[in-house]
Amino acid sequence: MSATKILWGQISIVFLIILATTWGATQYVAASLGYQAQLGPPWFELFGTPVYYPPAIFWWWYFYEAYAPPIFVTGGIIAASGGFIAIGVAIAMSVFRAREARNVATYGSARWAEKGEVKAAGLFDPDGVVLGRHDRAYLRHDGPEHVLCFAPTRSGKGVGLVVPSLLTWPGSAIVHDIKGENWQLTAGFRARHGRVLLFDPTNPNSSAYNPLLEVRRGESEVRDVQNIADILVDPEGSLERRNHWEKTSHSLLVGAILHVLYAEKDKTLAGVANFLSDPRRPVESTLRAMMRTSHLGERGPHPVVASAARELLNKSENERSGVLSTAMSFLGLYRDPIVAQVTRRCDWRIGDIVGGVRPVTLYLVVPPSDINRTKPLIRLILNQIGRRLTEDLQGKDDRHRLLLMLDEFPALGRLDFFESALAFMAGYGLKSFLIAQSLNQIEKAYGPNNSILDNCHVRVSFATNDERTAKRVSDALGTATEMKAMKNYAGHRLAPWLSHLMVSRSETARALLTPGEIMQLPPSDEIVMVAGTPPIRATKARYYEDARFREYTRPRSSVCSARS
Repeated sequence: MSATKILWGQISIVFLIILATTWGATQYVAASLGYQAQLGPPWFELFGTPVYYPPAIFWWWYFYEAYAPPIFVTGGIIAASGGFIAIGVAIAMSVFRAREARNVATYGSARWAEKGEVKAAGLFDPDGVVLGRHDRAYLRHDGPEHVLCFAPTRSGKGVGLVVPSLLTWPGSAIVHDIKGENWQLTAGFRARHGRVLLFDPTNPNSSAYNPLLEVRRGESEVRDVQNIADILVDPEGSLERRNHWEKTSHSLLVGAILHVLYAEKDKTLAGVANFLSDPRRPVESTLRAMMRTSHLGERGPHPVVASAARELLNKSENERSGVLSTAMSFLGLYRDPIVAQVTRRCDWRIGDIVGGVRPVTLYLVVPPSDINRTKPLIRLILNQIGRRLTEDLQGKDDRHRLLLMLDEFPALGRLDFFESALAFMAGYGLKSFLIAQSLNQIEKAYGPNNSILDNCHVRVSFATNDERTAKRVSDALGTATEMKAMKNYAGHRLAPWLSHLMVSRSETARALLTPGEIMQLPPSDEIVMVAGTPPIRATKARYYEDARFREYTRPRSSVCSARS
């Protein structure tokens, strides 16, 4: 209802209240005086009862008050009460009218969520990942939907989001932990409730994982090996299309990996590198060995292995050398003796993460100095886990829920499967918590038309240093309509009073928060956006301000082993 309609309704109601109480006072006095003839003829009769004009009490009071003072005093009180009631109603409707004026939505109706709406969204539930705080209560999200956070470096995302979530998440988790801080703070507590594993390809004491041992023999083996080769030939996650050398080396790697799994003793990626670069024989002999080995027993060589070798043998020597050099460049990481050591065996299998008796937490820790060098291996592990756990819904109800806590996830490069799987992995019990510094960082890895943001139901934004990210968040918050008052004064400025004062109000559009205001958010504030709920102006959580979390992160005498 518009404010103008409310104003006219307000005037009408006040008039009717005064009329009703005055009329009631008139009828009360007439009834108390027994409807005497001296009161004059009635206006009309209703069911045999005389009804007089509403203001008749006033001239009766003037002429007959001396004959019955108490009756007229009571009638006067009844009539006067209408004025007080009308004043109260007028004030209430004025407040309502002012509120309606504030709630205009001509240009937009964006506003901050109220506490009841936050509660209705389920963010005050006791379980789930931690998003922040609202009125001292923790904001948590326990639904299957994914979470995306924009948070610059050193802005408190670790102490406010990652650590509290890992200290309260009851299921399994995979943590991309670049500096190892989350392992130090949360592994001790999570080890009390499940199995914890540290995978660090630069640490010889790390839990070991051999990607080739996850290849399933039989009808799935070619698919599994091709998925491994897809990651090997795109170590940076930056290829949209493969060139000739990459396509041909992909075919060679698929054949070589299958051959190593069937016929070689060292069934590792380091073993594949050694097989293709064996100094004791030329590459032609290696390819002929692939063609002649009876991988399938009496059925002879594996057809995929044999065709890959024959394809390369049919090429010229220079082209063959180029393909081999390209393939070996993708396997260079596994010549590092420490990387070869931690990929020689499997201390854990993908099925153990969600199918074990107790939940498993896998920390993928890489020192900042080795991020780029070891990125292909971390990408390979995440790709294998994601693909394997989204193959079959059978037994989903018996699995542990899996949280993918991926801090600085754009640093891993583009994971094509991961981008497309966000749309459906929630149905398999996988929940992603993605943290990036800015929108630019995501677009650099996944391109401007990526679907990462589209598939994240919950978004958390800290004060950002990037203008485009601030603009995107501001647009997502929406536009509000504000009433702007303008006052015009008329008259001589030295006069004791002004002859005219005119106040006009106009509706204007304003972003709920402008990009500049988002970039200038206080260090303690954050914005939480949940689909279907107004945005929430929240405060950051900090685990060290909570005595319970401080107790959970306290160092314990029983230090977790990397292979526990």
